[in-house]
Amino acid sequence: MATYDLVIIGSGPGGYVCAIRAGQNGLKTLVVEKDPRVGGTCTLRGCIPTKAVLHSADVFDEAKHGSTVGVKANGVELDMDGVRKFKEDVANKSSKGIDFLFRKNKVERLHGHGKLAGPGKVSVTGADGKEQIVEAKHVLIATGSAPRLIPGLTLGHQVMTSDELLENTVVPKRLIVLGAGAVGVEFASAYRRFGSEVTVVEMLPRLLPVEDEDISTEFERAFRKRGIKSLTSAKLENVDLKGDALKAIVTTPKGTEVIEADLFLCAVGRRPVSENVGLEKFPNIKLERGFVVIDPNTLLTGESWVSAIGDVVAIPGRVHPQLAHLAFVEGEFVADRLAGKKPHAVNYDLVPGATYSEPEVASVGLTEKAAKERGYKVKIGTFPFSANGKARILNLAEGMAKVVAEEQYDEVLGVHIVGPRATELISDACSLLRLETTSEEMLHVMRPHPTLSEVLTEAALGVRGKPIHI
Repeated sequence: MATYDLVIIGSGPGGYVCAIRAGQNGLKTLVVEKDPRVGGTCTLRGCIPTKAVLHSADVFDEAKHGSTVGVKANGVELDMDGVRKFKEDVANKSSKGIDFLFRKNKVERLHGHGKLAGPGKVSVTGADGKEQIVEAKHVLIATGSAPRLIPGLTLGHQVMTSDELLENTVVPKRLIVLGAGAVGVEFASAYRRFGSEVTVVEMLPRLLPVEDEDISTEFERAFRKRGIKSLTSAKLENVDLKGDALKAIVTTPKGTEVIEADLFLCAVGRRPVSENVGLEKFPNIKLERGFVVIDPNTLLTGESWVSAIGDVVAIPGRVHPQLAHLAFVEGEFVADRLAGKKPHAVNYDLVPGATYSEPEVASVGLTEKAAKERGYKVKIGTFPFSANGKARILNLAEGMAKVVAEEQYDEVLGVHIVGPRATELISDACSLLRLETTSEEMLHVMRPHPTLSEVLTEAALGVRGKPIHI
């Protein structure tokens, strides 16, 4: 077999994007994927299908409450099997699209479990147990992540991670969600609109703890309004299962609570999939809590012929978000570097966050607290969606936008949004921060009226103490 320029283990967002770009760059590329379908967690069990489920929740909720905008719909029903089929159809189409792009860009694909077998060698074991060795000038580890299950919990028909809940076709009367990160609050949001009584349990002091504190406060207010109960600074002591009865014992600063439920979702984060990849054979490849340590400037491991990207990696001394769009950028970087180009290093300060709950949350850059910790003197501007005409039209007039800028040069350090279409609006801010915008430049961008994007103009005006519409 001919030697490949690049062999990629894993076809998730980082792996498939790297493969396509490598093919475009003229590199002989092979993708090794153990799943029968390509696309990885994001396409098959994560980003794409979960957002399809959330869209079903959006449509169901709007249909039920259409009378508030003069549209009366009678007999609105939720078909959970239809929800499942819709998300699966969307995921399958996305996966087939990646297959097409592989063929278009002359990327080869091999179905099987891949692992490092020696310098420049990858072992691929097929479903039939047969092993073959492929040779590569460079190998990319893009094996991604999987849901983390806390010790003491056993998966079953009442205890699930996001993987299992995506296949669920029954709306539980009562749902407990452990973990208030993006995954947890997204499912809490969807199932509340489907009709479940939802309780979110979070060990840290607030929901969405990685977001700006003002945004978390506004988000928690929105969840309370929707009837979602939140327990923060809370520790799960035990989950007691007897027959179909499920009881969670939770300790909070106010004491111990016993919460009864029909279904328990464990959404406490994701673990790296780095086991059985052959990494232990190479002492120069370092692991940190299972994550593959990389150089942020090159994305190389300790071996000059092995790179790693996406959810499976760690960068010493800083957070590496487990986000598909970051893996996209890292994949392009590796493909361009191997092709002899000089790509810009990944800017880890400008990785946008996006949470697709109701309301949505999105951010880019530094929070107010992080900016102060870095020694900046900050000034902030905020603007509520309640004062935005388009938000009123959409009947979604809650939430806010917040701009964090530094005093000396007026540079915008961060933009944070909670409210309608926040995950789309943040792209405006991503572009501006990439260009090192000031709040003055930001407010002079002429945005169309009436649009939700006007909250960014007004928040930038707020930095200077002069918003128009409040």
